[in-house]
Amino acid sequence: MKIAIGSDHAGFELKETLRSFIESLGHEIIDVGTDSTESVDYPDFAEKVAVEIIAGRAERGVMLCGSGVGASVAANKVPGIRAANCEDYYSAHQGVEHDDMNILVLGGRIVGSALAEDMVRGYLGASYTGEERHARRLAKVRAMESRADEYRAMRADPA
Repeated sequence: MKIAIGSDHAGFELKETLRSFIESLGHEIIDVGTDSTESVDYPDFAEKVAVEIIAGRAERGVMLCGSGVGASVAANKVPGIRAANCEDYYSAHQGVEHDDMNILVLGGRIVGSALAEDMVRGYLGASYTGEERHARRLAKVRAMESRADEYRAMRADPA
């Protein structure tokens, strides 16, 4: 499987560890950066990971920032992306099985390398079940996504 991986400066060291780990599992890596601990903006790299998936160049993604929260918020702005910040094994694989999660987001300042590797193993080993209840819920998420322009028009603060 092709996996897009990216991070900001706070997730860089864990990204490097996970890149090698993912390759050791037999997956191909598309590393979209960053390439150091020099301060950068997480939305830039969350978008790059998301675009690799949307464009079909990667099947899944792994994104890291300091807490995992900002990168998750940013990645989910790209239509078709279902990114989640996970801090445990169950959520990492269940997010794929039930919600068809396509980007695992981790906090480089929150999660240690052993737990991160365990979560990545679960995430990459999981498959969307397609069970009726999950498909129904995913269809509702996609319908919400399709109404993005309608939601923007409702905003009290158009900025």
